[in-house]
Amino acid sequence: MQTLHFDARFIRIGHHDGISRFSAELVKALIKKIDVVVLIYDLRQLDSLPTGIRYLVVNNPQAPSEMFIARKLNKIGATQVFSPMQVMGTVGRKYKLVLTLHDLIYYRHRKPPQDLNILVKSLWRLYHLSYQPQRWLLNRADAIATVSETTKKLIARHKLTKRAVTVVYNAPDKSQNGKARKAPTSKKLVYIGSFMPYKNVETLILATGLLEGFELHLLSKITADRKSKLEGVAQRAGANAVFHNGITDEQYIQLLDDAFALVTASKDEGFGIPLVEAMQRGTPVVVSNLEIFLEVAGSAGSYFDPSDESDLAMKINELAKGSNWAKASNASIAQAGNFDWDKSADQLLKAFDALESK
Repeated sequence: MQTLHFDARFIRIGHHDGISRFSAELVKALIKKIDVVVLIYDLRQLDSLPTGIRYLVVNNPQAPSEMFIARKLNKIGATQVFSPMQVMGTVGRKYKLVLTLHDLIYYRHRKPPQDLNILVKSLWRLYHLSYQPQRWLLNRADAIATVSETTKKLIARHKLTKRAVTVVYNAPDKSQNGKARKAPTSKKLVYIGSFMPYKNVETLILATGLLEGFELHLLSKITADRKSKLEGVAQRAGANAVFHNGITDEQYIQLLDDAFALVTASKDEGFGIPLVEAMQRGTPVVVSNLEIFLEVAGSAGSYFDPSDESDLAMKINELAKGSNWAKASNASIAQAGNFDWDKSADQLLKAFDALESK
């Protein structure tokens, strides 16, 4: 039986971001199917992984020694290595390697993640000025994974790699599966996500001002300055906007279950896991007509022009008519079922099987 060495060094300590969560959940699915050894740089990363999992402590992926990590993996006899990022060192590697490119959103919005050190942040900005560094990184691997068909198309459109690309979908936590519902219990519209300009939260507020009796619940942490500006938009629009400034996982589930719909007017997105999380609870999603949202929500979603708040308001009112909401709740449960960590693990293993058969 082959052993897969999984690069778990992007698991955050304390709380997950998107790639951290992707890593932890995919490991949990993979260990049911194959022998897995995780690569970590801090023992606290094991808190997010199954108890008793085999591990190897190596360098922080941001350290200069990352360039030579392949030597360590060669020495221990690694034959198959997966990383949920594309920056893993490869000098002298002798094993099959699958790297990951989640999306291309940072080419359009170049602000780097805030947990990176100053040097890496500077390199991040320079890196995203051109596609050529990305091509060089990806072509060092034997195959590439990505989290959506939308990003797979973009990879091909920009000719980012000569390697085969496999879609390994992001997915929700199965323990949070819900049931379809016959009717909403409130007129709460829920938004979770950042308040960066491209998220276009203003349109959500303006649309809420056009709707009778609806409340917009903004769940994520927000700076005082940004909150003040959005409160001004809400006051002028006559919108009932509730700022939660961060919530627990339990509160998130409760709000989804009580919501009329999850909404987002984002003008750009890498994936959209909140859509899946809402749908798996039977909560309809009303979202901007982005290609990635069309892929994620499929026929279960309601779509609007993100530059037109009246279009969003119209979609909400349509959802409230007759049996439309109940139908959307049923469709949401079915659509969420397409995103499953076991299925994603199978897709990744198929990518390695294809490499071994060459």
